[in-house]
Amino acid sequence: MSTGADRRAQWRDLVARRLPEAARPGWPVRLDHCFARILLDNACGGPWRDSVAAPAHANMPADGLEHAIALGEAVLAGTADLALLNRRSLAWRGKIRRGKIRRGKIRRGKIRRGKIRRGKLRRSEIATAPMPDGLQDGDLLLRRWRPADTTPFAALNADPAVMEFFPRPRTEAESAAEASSYDRRFVADGFGPWALERDGRFVGFVGAFRIMRAMPFPGGERVGATIEIGWRLARDAWGHGLATRAARLTLADLAGRCGIRSVVAYTASGNRRSLAVMERLGMVRAETFAHPAVPEGPLRSHILYRLEQAGVSA
Repeated sequence: MSTGADRRAQWRDLVARRLPEAARPGWPVRLDHCFARILLDNACGGPWRDSVAAPAHANMPADGLEHAIALGEAVLAGTADLALLNRRSLAWRGKIRRGKIRRGKIRRGKIRRGKIRRGKLRRSEIATAPMPDGLQDGDLLLRRWRPADTTPFAALNADPAVMEFFPRPRTEAESAAEASSYDRRFVADGFGPWALERDGRFVGFVGAFRIMRAMPFPGGERVGATIEIGWRLARDAWGHGLATRAARLTLADLAGRCGIRSVVAYTASGNRRSLAVMERLGMVRAETFAHPAVPEGPLRSHILYRLEQAGVSA
């Protein structure tokens, strides 16, 4: 049996037998197709049928299926919150309407019948306060992504200087998919990487990510529990303090609206510009680690910084 066939067999066994057999009180679902929906949606960053033809296990790219399996294994190991994964999936599918959750309960008719047991949500499933239209500081505007952002974002991602500390530049198609996935994070989590404008022109992004893979640093083993702040700006926007200003707007929104006070940031060890931004934000260097998604080589070594919101620099 080929490696691909092995992984497909592992997937079928995971969702058809192991997860249903392991279902316990407090889990929001018990049926195989529900487990498949949750894991596939989170691996795809949105409803899986939007990007993968059925059957998913046969048509999903290998890295996507690996991610879905890893999420399922984390649920079984107790290092991923199935309720959180379910809420993200339901939000993408329009089954959770923002602003309809009150005191941890679902008001009648706001979630389709049978999707949430006993009509209650865990705290991890409760949406953040309604999102603002944007976050502004003088000539800077953080806002949701627009179709018109695709072209300048692709140009940014094709610039070798901007992508110096990534394994390679992005293609135009990859950039479009990345922009779409970033905007869907706002639907799933109530926060995400904002598109950044200066004087009305798109210059990149700055914002927060819920890390949906296990990472090899303390706390990172719990999938979805760690929030990262990150940025990527066009080369002509460097050197003006834009990343620092926009990151401070993001941090204030995370603390005030979302109640998120602990964040991390990391980058390749040689990326002095990003490391300087972390220092200006008052972040504290924590450790060096090998990024599991980066191939062996000089870019794999990453430096991790941490910040408690009480320590945000003015």
